[in-house]
Amino acid sequence: MNNTQITYLVAGVSGVLGVAAFTTFFLVPVWSAYGRIWERVAATFLSLYVLAALLIAGVALGGGVIYFWDRFQ
Repeated sequence: MNNTQITYLVAGVSGVLGVAAFTTFFLVPVWSAYGRIWERVAATFLSLYVLAALLIAGVALGGGVIYFWDRFQ
């Protein structure tokens, strides 16, 4: 495997694990907390804001590491 394939593999596995963690730690408690289907759907929709916040925080942190990379070495 070359470096590009390893990068794609790591990104793919990280994405799958991220979706699995979001489902396990956010969606499962949301679905078990509410009884009516419309409440569950609404809570699931609102939990997507949590996912968006986590993605924005991750992109900002990664961008900061890339921007300041030469200072870390």
